[in-house]
Amino acid sequence: MTYFLGIDVGTFESKGTIVDDTGYVIATASRPHKMLVPQPGWAEHRPKEDWWGDFCFIANKMLAESRIDPKAVKAVGCSAIGPCMLPVDADGEAMSNAALYGVDNRAVVEIDELNAQIGEQKILDRCGNALTTQSVGPKILWLKKNRPELFDKAAKIVTSTTYLVQKLTGECVVDHYSAANFSPLYEIDAKGWSKALAPDIIELDRLPKVLWTTDVAGQVTQKAAAETGLAVGTPVITGTIDAASEALSVGVTRAGDMMVMYGSTIFIIMLSSKRIQDARLWYAPWLFPNEHASMSGLATSGTLTHWFRDQFAKDLPFDSAFATLTAEAQASPHGANGVIMLPHLSGERTPIHDSHAKGVIFGLNLTHTRGDLYRAAVEGIAFGTNRIIETYNEIGEPPKTLLAVGGGTKNPVWLQATSDISGLPQTVRERTLGASYGDAFLAALAVGAVKKADIAAWNPSAREIVPDDASRAVYDRQYRIFKEIYSGTKDLMAELS
Repeated sequence: MTYFLGIDVGTFESKGTIVDDTGYVIATASRPHKMLVPQPGWAEHRPKEDWWGDFCFIANKMLAESRIDPKAVKAVGCSAIGPCMLPVDADGEAMSNAALYGVDNRAVVEIDELNAQIGEQKILDRCGNALTTQSVGPKILWLKKNRPELFDKAAKIVTSTTYLVQKLTGECVVDHYSAANFSPLYEIDAKGWSKALAPDIIELDRLPKVLWTTDVAGQVTQKAAAETGLAVGTPVITGTIDAASEALSVGVTRAGDMMVMYGSTIFIIMLSSKRIQDARLWYAPWLFPNEHASMSGLATSGTLTHWFRDQFAKDLPFDSAFATLTAEAQASPHGANGVIMLPHLSGERTPIHDSHAKGVIFGLNLTHTRGDLYRAAVEGIAFGTNRIIETYNEIGEPPKTLLAVGGGTKNPVWLQATSDISGLPQTVRERTLGASYGDAFLAALAVGAVKKADIAAWNPSAREIVPDDASRAVYDRQYRIFKEIYSGTKDLMAELS
């Protein structure tokens, strides 16, 4: 038999999958880790422990439990959270904790400086993206200004997937989809690194080599084989950011297909027939040449539900806390008995791009219950998701198909509220393993074992979430108030910062 292995490193957990060439799942494994918040606005991981440590643990566990001969694994695919910013030495070893993606707000001053120096429109035109907390370029500049000795000693500045692939193969590479998040250092038309806009941030040879996602980056080295249990010489693809791999895993293959990923953050990817240029959204070349992707996402989603559990459900058994909270939320009516929550506990990403945005619980009275508050939390995330969908509608690129994926699809209140508020049905695929399943598919694709269209057979549709028209009037009112709460308090939020 022929097998393919995929491992994804997420914000709070890493997951792995081994499949055969039909997509049948042979083995899975996971391992939790923590997101570090050393000070407000920062978000970090420990690469050696949280990224490589998880990868080695999961690979060894799956190979041991499945009893597969490692030589039968024909290719390996990696994905991870991104875009991140990590300095590494000449051997690819991490020199510090990694600054995470848009939930890390440390470089807001550098974003303002670069916008002033270069011009916001020029950055958008040349890079395809406005500078936001998602951008790696300002975080590299932050490192240069605030940790100059560390910056000077770093051989490369990489992102999470690059780090994993380098540990496996010794090759320092990044795919175009990930590289597009390094604004203002990646030019979208040239599809490569450029110093034209910002010549003084970093030398371009200190950035990874840019390849396409399914290009084979290298082979598993003897050292990596000893640590992971994989066979020496196993091909390893360049890989990508987790959300992109997750989108492919549920069949996002055509223009108008939109993935809604219910994870630690809501992340949305929609394929389009042409490049979408709008400062409220992100753009990147898709995983394959001549294809386009538009991205968007909230800053605090699954992290909000985790925060709620940790703060307000300490009386519940940890393993069953979410099930109990969901049952309590189901007992609360649509609109949470008038409670509205703004989920901006880590600032907010698209479409408002406001690092000063704050969380708000509005409309409380003495009759409200924990169930009302938990429903308001997930409805607040759904309102934020709808604000993103409205943005696509406004620019004339409405989604044709919504494909839901991620751990949050197990929460019926959250899933249903998203369809009710947006008025759009959502499809849930049979397998919701997520990015690790997409990684395995990409690995198979890279060595010619499958074609892109085969993902539909690998992962067929399982169910559809249909909007409940009876909730429309309540949600229309709540959504209007949701937006007005933010617009009426955003200056005060900035003052608090």
